[in-house]
Amino acid sequence: MLLIHNIGELVVVPPGPIAGGAMRTVGTIQGAAVLIDGDKIAWFGPESELDLPPDCDVLDAQGGCVTPGLIDCHTHTVFAGTREDEFVRRIQGASYAQIAEAGGGIKVTVEAVRAATCEELIDLAAPRLSRMLENGVTTVEVKSGYGLTVDDEIKMLQVARRLDEVHPVEVVSTYLAAHTTPREFEGRTDEYLDAVLDEAVLARIRDEHLAEFCDVFCEHAVFDVEQARRVLTAAAKHGLKPRIHADQITQMGATVLAGEVGAVSADHLEVVDDAGIAAMKEAGTVAVLLPGCSFFLGVGQAPARQLLDADLPVALATDYNPGSSMVSSLPLVMSIACTQMGMTPTEAIIAATANAAVAVNRQDRVGAIAVGMQADLVVLDVPNHLRWCYEPGRNCVRAVIKAGLEVAISERSAGQLVRAHAATEE
Repeated sequence: MLLIHNIGELVVVPPGPIAGGAMRTVGTIQGAAVLIDGDKIAWFGPESELDLPPDCDVLDAQGGCVTPGLIDCHTHTVFAGTREDEFVRRIQGASYAQIAEAGGGIKVTVEAVRAATCEELIDLAAPRLSRMLENGVTTVEVKSGYGLTVDDEIKMLQVARRLDEVHPVEVVSTYLAAHTTPREFEGRTDEYLDAVLDEAVLARIRDEHLAEFCDVFCEHAVFDVEQARRVLTAAAKHGLKPRIHADQITQMGATVLAGEVGAVSADHLEVVDDAGIAAMKEAGTVAVLLPGCSFFLGVGQAPARQLLDADLPVALATDYNPGSSMVSSLPLVMSIACTQMGMTPTEAIIAATANAAVAVNRQDRVGAIAVGMQADLVVLDVPNHLRWCYEPGRNCVRAVIKAGLEVAISERSAGQLVRAHAATEE
């Protein structure tokens, strides 16, 4: 058993979903302790009430705050190459759409991913996951979408599955072949969808457990509402739960579609409207906001307060990717949500834990502090959860517990870790 004691403040986030007004407050225990048996939380409460079992390992929180492990529920962590030239062009006034029309954007990353081997992609992604882990993230959703051929999309999903097997961070995979239409199918979008939605392809993804979700980028000049509906309904027939990039740049009814197909989440929502909000609420769809993306692109943020006031469960994620959000720190995103979206630190922490767990369909296991939940915890070097978001840019994490084990590792050791596990299995 493992005891975490001398906790200054234990933030008792309950299991999600937690909607709107209920996100304003959270239970806390001062002078607390948490007892872990195996990979589960066995007891928590005031340390003065603890009946300490014999032969218990002890982790001293040194008066710091303890929260559930963070969940980054929307990322594109598996990629190759960088696009800093586009970063400079945006600073000089070019829009994301203009860059894409000039041959940049997603398709640049596609070329790099197609040229990379599985081993190279693993070596690139493992240190990224370790940076996330060091910042308190214990579960990460990872999308495909930079291969845009059946073989390369499968390759990306295989990389994500391998990372889940060998890295301490839990990886949840999403099939995003409908990220954009590749160059070789330009002007033939429906033919491209024929290829990536082929029955045999979707059956393979299901049978080999390569993904749990299917996502689509529903936006003008990418996939329209009817094409997005086709993607999500075809994938759902093979057990892939629907998610959707919705209402990011233009309003075209993507979030209404999310409600119609019962999407687990609708993500982005910078230009969501009242109809979309109503559709999400009726369907129980989680509103996943990506403030790091708007921050990185220098555009307006999603209307977080409007969504919260509508009593929706709101989640936060980094959208970590090489084009529109080279932001891998979820705590930084939480701070941006506070300063630029008007969310409180309490709302931000619930959004990055309990509600993010719902967005990856793991709310019965992670994202909360409750007896019987998996012991995914973050020990901070600050005395309360308000201070965490108050100090953007500083890593406040003292220790990370994943499934009952202290697991934080350095970015530099990540590649060796992955290769060591591979050698052991061989």
